[in-house]
Amino acid sequence: MNLENKTALVAGATRGAGRAMAIKLGEAGAVVYVTGRTTREETSPMQRKETIEETAELVNEAGGIGIPVKVDHTDEEQVKMLVNQVKEEQNGHLDILVNDIWGGDPLTEWGKDVGDHSLQKGLQMQKQAVQAHFITSHYAVPLMKKKNKGLIVEITDGTDFKYRGNFYYSLAKISNIHMAKAIAEDLKDYNITSIALTPGFLRSEAMLELFGVTEENWKEGAKVEEHFIASETPFYIGEALKHLALDQDVHRFNGRTLSTWELSDIYGFKDVDGTQPHWGNYYKKHVEK
Repeated sequence: MNLENKTALVAGATRGAGRAMAIKLGEAGAVVYVTGRTTREETSPMQRKETIEETAELVNEAGGIGIPVKVDHTDEEQVKMLVNQVKEEQNGHLDILVNDIWGGDPLTEWGKDVGDHSLQKGLQMQKQAVQAHFITSHYAVPLMKKKNKGLIVEITDGTDFKYRGNFYYSLAKISNIHMAKAIAEDLKDYNITSIALTPGFLRSEAMLELFGVTEENWKEGAKVEEHFIASETPFYIGEALKHLALDQDVHRFNGRTLSTWELSDIYGFKDVDGTQPHWGNYYKKHVEK
């Protein structure tokens, strides 16, 4: 089983979970369009060094075909042009859509309530993490409807509707969960599966830098944040997505919110270091007291 002759669009694949998911889809043989705002010529407001060209090259190295396209998914015309490109280059086919646009970390003012938090930053977060997702789905879904099949994945944070420590952050992440369920209902007459997917404590490039560690000595980061000891690499969610994409019975999950730890139990995959992090169990025991 592989994803040869399958086309995927990972919206927001410059770094972190998006990059890892694109690589893992490539590992299974897919053609993967990787989008983002940072290229080798232009840096996004995130001010990060990772680029979409690098992600595409990593997809190629993994065994797939990576196609980098610079897109700001809050811009409707740019998204329309992207989907038209996919349509023309892939004979109208799109099999997998991953909505991973975020960029909300520098916009989140932790410790400030809805009255004190910057309204403009809060609105921008909704624009990037919610509006950009449904703009992308609006233009991409018709390609899936023509084939009467497809997989749509909303990347979120958490599996429930509980408050996540900040009004705007909570609103964005919970919206992603409901979007997946609403799309599942919208498209129930088609063989299209829509789910939300969350990682646990993600050990992204930015998080490693924040704690002053590398992937080689990442456990030292637990001295800064104790719960970092239960973190997982971005490739864990990449494996989760790959297994979902390869699952012939994936529609049984339609409308659900899934997690890396639940799917690792179901499919048996492991993180790159051979472990099976289970943020759900860890959270109940050590965080949710």
